[in-house]
Amino acid sequence: MSAEAPRNYRIISVTPEPSGFGAEITGVDLSRPLAPEALAEVKRAWADHAVVAFPGQPLSLEALEAFTLQIGPFGEDPFIKPMPGHPNVLELRREPDEKATNFGAGWHSDWSFQPEPPAATILRSEVVPPVGGDTLFCDGARAYAALSPTFRTMLEGLRAVHSATRAYGTKGVFARETEKRTMEIIVSPEADRSLTHPLVRTHPVTGRKALYVSPVYTTGIEGLTVEESQAILGFLFKHMTQAAFVYRHRWRPGMVLMWDNRCTAHLAEGGYDGHLRVMHRTTVAGEKPV
Repeated sequence: MSAEAPRNYRIISVTPEPSGFGAEITGVDLSRPLAPEALAEVKRAWADHAVVAFPGQPLSLEALEAFTLQIGPFGEDPFIKPMPGHPNVLELRREPDEKATNFGAGWHSDWSFQPEPPAATILRSEVVPPVGGDTLFCDGARAYAALSPTFRTMLEGLRAVHSATRAYGTKGVFARETEKRTMEIIVSPEADRSLTHPLVRTHPVTGRKALYVSPVYTTGIEGLTVEESQAILGFLFKHMTQAAFVYRHRWRPGMVLMWDNRCTAHLAEGGYDGHLRVMHRTTVAGEKPV
């Protein structure tokens, strides 16, 4: 994701952010199956820019599912009850009178605690509040490249510990929650398990290296003490979420957003108390991080 010379596209139009991280795609109708060449161009733009937005796409749930399957097979979405009749769609809904913290309020890469975390998350806006509700993304690839060669060398070979325990575990945030929430969260002992992934992940398509850690799901570094882990991770969390590496996505009604969990982390902002917000989400299966 860099401000390199733009690619030539025959079918789609791509308008990237100045940094190259994040782009808007027009010229396609996601309510119908994409022709092979159009799909290839969409995937290429997604690989180049990591976060791609499709404005003016008021998709039905069935069309959202069909588009997801063109990108890849469905991923597994644990700990949240899916929509009735749509086992692979999550409704991210917050009613105007809800007092609970908005869902996704901490920096994370979706389901990074899974052995094969999702490659993509696709989110479609159904009801957009008039204020707040932006989604922020940080670019793990540019953040990694900006580190000193000495620090990058130190990180090579380290494995980060990932777990859902802080969010969905038996003593996690949702287990302690007292405010009513429309979304049905499933607290489970399964969330208290942990596994490791490379702290620096190589993207299977672009070959670029990226930081693959986040404050919500990364709980430590294998082989290091708690204090050592906290020192390194604390620095990396602050480094990768600084303004230079962050893209702020502002939602419009009927918009589809697709991001690459393998090289980004994201955070859902609040700021829309008193207003309804409804989004529909799917995930695309990924591969074992390397």
